[in-house]
Amino acid sequence: MKDLHSDRILILDFGSQYTQLIARRIRELGVYCEIWAYDNTLQQIQDFSAKGIILSGGPSTVTEDTTPRAPDGLFELGIPVLGICYGLQCMASMLGGDVQNSELREFGHAIIEPCEENRLLSEATQDVWMSHGDKVTSLPQGFKVIAKSANAPLCAIADESRGFYGVQFHPEVTHTEFGKDILARFAHDICNCGNDWTASNIIDDAVKHARQTVGDDHVILGLSGGVDSSVVAALLHEAIGDQLTCIFVDNGLLRLHEGDQVMQTFADNMGIKVIRVDAEQRFLRELAGENDPEAKRKIIGRVFIEIFEEESRKIRDAKWLAQGTIYPDVIESAASKTGKAEVIKSHHNVGGLPDDMQLKLLEPLRELFKDEVRKLGLQLGLPAEMIHRHPFPGPGLGVRILGEVKKQYADLLRQADAIYMQELEDTGWYDKTSQAFAVFLPVKSVGVVGDNRAYEYVIALRAVQTIDFMTATWAPIPYDVLANISNRIINEVRGISRVTYDISGKPPATIEWE
Repeated sequence: MKDLHSDRILILDFGSQYTQLIARRIRELGVYCEIWAYDNTLQQIQDFSAKGIILSGGPSTVTEDTTPRAPDGLFELGIPVLGICYGLQCMASMLGGDVQNSELREFGHAIIEPCEENRLLSEATQDVWMSHGDKVTSLPQGFKVIAKSANAPLCAIADESRGFYGVQFHPEVTHTEFGKDILARFAHDICNCGNDWTASNIIDDAVKHARQTVGDDHVILGLSGGVDSSVVAALLHEAIGDQLTCIFVDNGLLRLHEGDQVMQTFADNMGIKVIRVDAEQRFLRELAGENDPEAKRKIIGRVFIEIFEEESRKIRDAKWLAQGTIYPDVIESAASKTGKAEVIKSHHNVGGLPDDMQLKLLEPLRELFKDEVRKLGLQLGLPAEMIHRHPFPGPGLGVRILGEVKKQYADLLRQADAIYMQELEDTGWYDKTSQAFAVFLPVKSVGVVGDNRAYEYVIALRAVQTIDFMTATWAPIPYDVLANISNRIINEVRGISRVTYDISGKPPATIEWE
């Protein structure tokens, strides 16, 4: 089988909120790509052997000397380059063009008019998504204008002889009418990449790699029942069969009846070896008194690893710990370590591993985005309702209980969340939302239950709609549906006296509350 990584594109990240979306679009075209920080060395870039390079957008301005630039020598490598937004301005400036602050900024929809035949853009007038304050005012030598807009006469440029292209708009977002076609022309026609990055090929490659890596050793997997660990379980079961033992840690922070459902799906139906560990008391003891979200995540991650190691000592030839780490986890954690991005939240499966851990790590999904993982799961035969289940954080309800985690809080939240999910499914709103969940607020509110005064806790409901999880809008669930959910929670869950609905978008809020 052809090496799935041989036709590859490198994305140099200048800090755009859309950088991961660029990579996902390229992957959807069947082309492998990776995201690197803009300041990797020229030698590192050469060693990657990309067939094309994309310079992402970013929040900076090239009109200042101290802002990011591509590595010197990048444009002498003989590799096609596509600059997007800031990437266009960076390329134009470094190659001798001029970029200036614009009095007329463009944010949102704009119309571009292609003005010369080229390999990147079609000839049609196009609706695109702009987000910029600067603009190119004079071209580098060898470039031509291939499209213009009302506020940016040089909004798309090209040096076809060298394979250099730049667009002021964002082809990676769905708001850009022919964005996918633009990226496809760059990847396939200009960079000559094939389209071998498909679910079936990825599975074949991952199975082969797992067998070669593991040999005759035994692998343990921390199975949570979420999409990522479930796909890892199915993938490794196909690759190494009985050499895999899954350890399902019931940490007391799972959804209602989730433990029994996990055992039924994997142990009973799929024949995978699963050891169930009841660790609720241990997790609650370790979390007692801790209010900080980051600290809670790290505690939960540490205790998971401790339990894995304890259980692994009981398993003969256990040498590997498999995890459901996916590519966004790697990108975000790497960014926080290098200081190039603020730590929004850490991921327990890529941080907090002890230095003296006895097991070697096996991460077969490490190169994949969530949508790719879902495709693999369906290809591997996992139930569609499991694969398309809304995201659930690794630390579970531990980060949906604000502040300190207590068993009473977790039990109340479990019941409220189950009612919420049932009502969303019954009304068809579960499939209309991308992620929905309940949050426990450790504050009390006065209410009236029957004829008696109640002073009990508050539940917040969250539901968002999004394409890429980079940005999200709150879901407009009808008032009557929300009213029924609220009534059921207050009437059926003793200890809850008030229900609220979160109407914050992302940004400025994150999707999860912690």
